[in-house]
Amino acid sequence: MPEENGVVTPLYGEPFDSGLALAEEHQLAADITASVAVYEELLTLAESLDDSPDVRFLRAHLLANIASVQLTATDLAAAEDANSRSRALLDGIASAPMGPRGRQLWLEMVLRTLIARADLLRRTGRLDEALACLDEAAVTLPEFDDRDGLRASELGLNRVHVLMDRGEWGAAEEQASGLLSTTPETAVETIPRLLVALGVICSSTGRFDAAEDCFARAEDRFRAMGDTGQQRSLLAHRAYTAMHRGELDLAERLFAEASAFFEEQRWFADLAVCEQARAFLAGRRGDAAGAEELLAASLARFERLGASIAAADTMLLGAQHAYDRGDIDEMKRLAQAARDVYQEREVYERCAQVDLMLARTLEDNLNRTDHGDRERESVDNALSLALPSALALEAARFDFATAHARSQWLRLADDAMRLVFRLVMRRQDQGLLFELAEHRCAGASLALHRTPPSGPLEDPASVFPNAAMKSHGHYEDTDGTMTLGGVAAEAAASVGLRVAPPPKVRMSAQPGPGRVALQEYIAAAEFRYHRPIVHEEEVPFWITDDLTSRPVVQIRLADAGDLFMTWTWAGGARGFGTGQGPAAEVDRAVAALADALPGAGDGAEGMRRAFGTGALAEHGSERRLARLLAEALWPEGLTAQIRQVSERAGRPLVRIQPSPRVAQVPWEILAVDDEDVRLVDLADVVTTAPASLRPRNPAPTTAQGTATGPVVLVLDPRVPGFRADSPLGSVLGPPGTDPELLALVQRRLDAGAVIPSLATPAEAFRRTDLDRDWLSGVLRAGARRLLYVGHVSGAPVEGGQSEDGTLHLSCDAGTVGLAEPLRTHRPLSAKDLLLGSLPLRADGEPGASIWPAPARVALIGCESGGDLRFAESFGLATAMLHNGAELVTATRWVLPTSFAFHRLAQLPDAVRPLTEAIVAVDTAHEDDDPVGSLSAWQREQLDRWRADGRIEHSPLLWAAMTSIVV
Repeated sequence: MPEENGVVTPLYGEPFDSGLALAEEHQLAADITASVAVYEELLTLAESLDDSPDVRFLRAHLLANIASVQLTATDLAAAEDANSRSRALLDGIASAPMGPRGRQLWLEMVLRTLIARADLLRRTGRLDEALACLDEAAVTLPEFDDRDGLRASELGLNRVHVLMDRGEWGAAEEQASGLLSTTPETAVETIPRLLVALGVICSSTGRFDAAEDCFARAEDRFRAMGDTGQQRSLLAHRAYTAMHRGELDLAERLFAEASAFFEEQRWFADLAVCEQARAFLAGRRGDAAGAEELLAASLARFERLGASIAAADTMLLGAQHAYDRGDIDEMKRLAQAARDVYQEREVYERCAQVDLMLARTLEDNLNRTDHGDRERESVDNALSLALPSALALEAARFDFATAHARSQWLRLADDAMRLVFRLVMRRQDQGLLFELAEHRCAGASLALHRTPPSGPLEDPASVFPNAAMKSHGHYEDTDGTMTLGGVAAEAAASVGLRVAPPPKVRMSAQPGPGRVALQEYIAAAEFRYHRPIVHEEEVPFWITDDLTSRPVVQIRLADAGDLFMTWTWAGGARGFGTGQGPAAEVDRAVAALADALPGAGDGAEGMRRAFGTGALAEHGSERRLARLLAEALWPEGLTAQIRQVSERAGRPLVRIQPSPRVAQVPWEILAVDDEDVRLVDLADVVTTAPASLRPRNPAPTTAQGTATGPVVLVLDPRVPGFRADSPLGSVLGPPGTDPELLALVQRRLDAGAVIPSLATPAEAFRRTDLDRDWLSGVLRAGARRLLYVGHVSGAPVEGGQSEDGTLHLSCDAGTVGLAEPLRTHRPLSAKDLLLGSLPLRADGEPGASIWPAPARVALIGCESGGDLRFAESFGLATAMLHNGAELVTATRWVLPTSFAFHRLAQLPDAVRPLTEAIVAVDTAHEDDDPVGSLSAWQREQLDRWRADGRIEHSPLLWAAMTSIVV
């Protein structure tokens, strides 16, 4: 073999070196036939040479290249033959004498054949064998001098492809993202393919804009390489994205263009994929004959190629077409055949998809035909398929590294859960509806153990990050306490929260063994689809130990197309019930409420609209809105029960856990009858958070108990880089100008210890020393209450990441944290409060240790309680609950300041509605019954609103306030 001699020399000499270059040019130009012809001509010449280890290596190299080209052309049989012959030749010279460079060339060729072999196995559906082949390559890799990491990245890319074929989208995305961040720019072929893989992952999980961005970046790189074939192949990926986005005409055009190219190039596997998709589109536009023809062509091609999983996908689509034309036997045959392949290949997500399709056909058949006495049996059969598969599809989101990806996946899985709720309602099974609501409302569990560990880190040379690693890759561990800076710190800040499945919900408030919600269906899902559905920890569906002194009703709401409600009484009252709000009515009421509120992204214009034409600004329109909300969201039967309990046992407590769709609803103002009786007239109201937020390990108490510790006051802190009249400027006005606020601080000083130390009440306002480190210190020392009044920036609901909500303290931009700086200021995010320094330091601490929350916390800022609008509630209010708070008072929407009332409603300066609200919250948090105290103040405001209709008594301010408990 050629030896390294310090001079750049051709590898094999002529005509081989120029021939190899020519064949590669043909391949980049998508002229596969010409490329193969050149390689075969060279191979014929090589076979005519006298046999030697060098000649065998040359032949192995040519055969490996032929295999690569045939893989591109999806001629899998020819590729497998060339690959096997290449590997046999390499094995035959493994023990031949070779120098260091020769050994490296041999190792590189072995790695190439192993990776190509894995790709072949993957394309023919032999995924376990493909992974074994990649594992063998990973064992070989350390001996190879992979200075630029090219083979490592290629190896990683192939593992990503296997994960994608298994439907393990979250793991595939995490590994692809990690590889992309560490693959060197010299890997000119691997990087665009990684981008394509990420684009397909995003498209398949509902993130279409992100997919298009990945495809555009990949196209730029393919163009720079001169790779015409890969540029054209992007047509199919873009068509797939358009199809899933609902842009069917665009998808049809792109698939047709891609098909023509693939047919011309004889890339038959890619052509079969296009035919499969075009069959779906033909079916959508009512062309049954065209769909059948395309399906038959696609299936025949896949079967000829031995692409079993792809063939099963076509069979599954064919099963749906068979059902549509009434051929039930053919539908069952094709669906079962597809499922058998998926089961054999361990592609469990697709097994769930098959079962879901069968459940849908059963529901459709129930709608079309009268099943008579067998209706219950048919519904049970449909549920036995639909509910486990829906649970498995929802649980697949826990593979994803970010809440945004999980929220988009949930949108795809939501259709399955809607089917389940329809079947449960058809079955008229209140017990199962209760269990469904409890399971859905339990919430995801924060997985701090999946944050980068504080112990020894993995070998930095490891090729593949494991599933518990963050997508930003490895951390360097020098002295064990290094804080990351620069790019590494930015990467850590970009990390999302990792979550785990919800806890098991025990359908009894009593300790000890008992029924777990959906236990039979959970067991079936975990057995069939090999995926954990619930966490091992058990929690009662609610805790009533401290609620025996008064009647209380727990209400859960779940979104599944329609809005579903369950309720249960305790505390001396007994009873339960269920309700269902039609989707159209619920959406209309929620939209009317949204129109009345100042939107988080609308700024001053949104506040101006809320004061001007908003329904909450005028008593008549507010009453109509309150009635509309009640008619859409609140069952009359529950109102009747509340009245009966109130007459017999006194004012009850209503605990409401809203679904994301109705999380901004001010339940207190619901007009529950035509006489303008509001819910808060009949009951005290409190919001409840998911059971998964109950702290597993409560923060250790200090010598200062909650009854005697100090009150921490954070009142309108000065935000670095923002003037008093700027967007993050003063909330309460100049210090010392509001006598009621000064009196509030004086009352706290008279009652006991206050932090920070104050000589006069005015010193509590607009301070510059109230940063996160200070807050950590005072909370660790022990406090009984925290009162924060200031700026809060909520996270956009469409982004799905509630943990991006932030508090604005006096932290400068140099402060270490997980939120992006704003000018010279770094906000404190809910992600900080939850993860603490775990992503930033090898010896990091969780947020509950750094900022242990006192028993009662008030966060008075814009939409500080918006957490529950998200599918995963990990915002500021719920972070405080997670960190140990028992009750958090927060706001449902953007708050108008007193200055806004003065400017927009022309109120005199002496009238300060926000100050009155702050005083009411502070007073409530000093009361033995904070919920009752706050509700009483809200009733007072409602009475004034009814009496005079003055804007300062409008629910626009006071109905935004809610207390949140677990």
